[in-house]
Amino acid sequence: MQSPSMTPPLARRLADLVLATRTDDLPAVALEHAKMSLASTLASAAAGYRIESACIIRDLELRDSGEEMATVWFHGGRLPLANAARVNAVASDAAASDDSDMRSIAHIGTIISSVALAVAEREGSSGRAVLAAMVLGYEIAGRIDESLTPVRMQRGFHGSYSTVFGACVVAGLLLRLDAGQMAHAIGLSATSIGGMAIAADTSWAREYHAGMAASAGIRAALAAQRGFESELAVLERPRGFLDALGGQAREDIVRDWGESWDIVTDMAIKLMPGAHPFHATAEAAVDAARAGKVKPGDVARIVVSAAVQWTNFKGDPHPRNLVDAAHSLHYFVAAAIVDGGFAWQHMDENKMADPVIGALQDKVEFDPDPPPLPDRFPHRHGGTVTIHMKDGAVHRATCTMPRGSGARGIAWSDVEDKFLHLFPQAGLPAAATGSCLNAVKHLDSADSIGLLARLLSGR
Repeated sequence: MQSPSMTPPLARRLADLVLATRTDDLPAVALEHAKMSLASTLASAAAGYRIESACIIRDLELRDSGEEMATVWFHGGRLPLANAARVNAVASDAAASDDSDMRSIAHIGTIISSVALAVAEREGSSGRAVLAAMVLGYEIAGRIDESLTPVRMQRGFHGSYSTVFGACVVAGLLLRLDAGQMAHAIGLSATSIGGMAIAADTSWAREYHAGMAASAGIRAALAAQRGFESELAVLERPRGFLDALGGQAREDIVRDWGESWDIVTDMAIKLMPGAHPFHATAEAAVDAARAGKVKPGDVARIVVSAAVQWTNFKGDPHPRNLVDAAHSLHYFVAAAIVDGGFAWQHMDENKMADPVIGALQDKVEFDPDPPPLPDRFPHRHGGTVTIHMKDGAVHRATCTMPRGSGARGIAWSDVEDKFLHLFPQAGLPAAATGSCLNAVKHLDSADSIGLLARLLSGR
């Protein structure tokens, strides 16, 4: 089904671009960032493995069972492709520790990683093919979501509306779809997904959305492989996908293909947990407190001037669970000042109840007139923290981009530290941590992902 037009539908144009790109066309840094994203996803999934939301979805899928095709990470069971990817994506997103795209905070890395390992395990794909598929899946998801930002969020739609395309392209490449099949898979993905941002900001719906995107993208690719067809112009037609979600700068979705790669320029690895828009502001709080040798009891007030103020995304002052803490800018700033940084332990409920942090949270206020944004991407511009002391001293610092972001450069040492800290929480044998990290770091030279899959299953 192709709507009559002189210009090929956008879904077909995207499919052609993806399939015309060879692995050798991709820069080494893009493949390296794919490995980093995979390592980050596995670490986050280990931290999320025992969270109740992840346990519920895993139990549901294992009870449904089906043909054993792909590994359920850390559990040892195996499920059909879409089911396994759903379980693993939910675990990664549940801990609020997976990577993000700094334009829109869509968690593309979790989706492309969980889908790539599931499909590659069944298909016997090489490690290099997996990494290339991840780069290209990230690219399509990133380009589509850049068009949707910020109107998608303003209308209440979650990042799952774009991450599903990453899942679809990764699965399609590893399933070796042709251009027509890939185009239909993209079209099916556009009409397969849902997710409300308000629910993701306040509940387990965030990780539920990740599981939806991973499974829906795989199912779209599998259906297209069997000949199922979609409306190929669903992205650009009136009342279509881009219209519904407020797509703009639509010509940029296919413009300058290959000149840069989103997984290099816009991906950020979380080096602390929680909502990525707050990470740079937390860094600014640490820098200001360190420069002034600030003692919490001497603080009169704390003024935050952050790009995120141009959204409705600041959370509540006194979180009492992981979901609340992950979305509380007050908590990020206060905890960062008290403890000299915001880190993995700050998602612990005992830490949230720290009375020193609690007292400081009540002193956080927001700039009534934050500086205007330089572009339409409010999440990529960080913030300034000004600490006013009771003796009249003022300490101020600004951080535009957090550590671990493409704009600042991502260091393997930081990714390794995250992995070594979080991965053991999955409960695999102690030796598995180093072995899995080594397998990821050398994935580009592996004939298959068989070794990594066995390690992740505990076998």
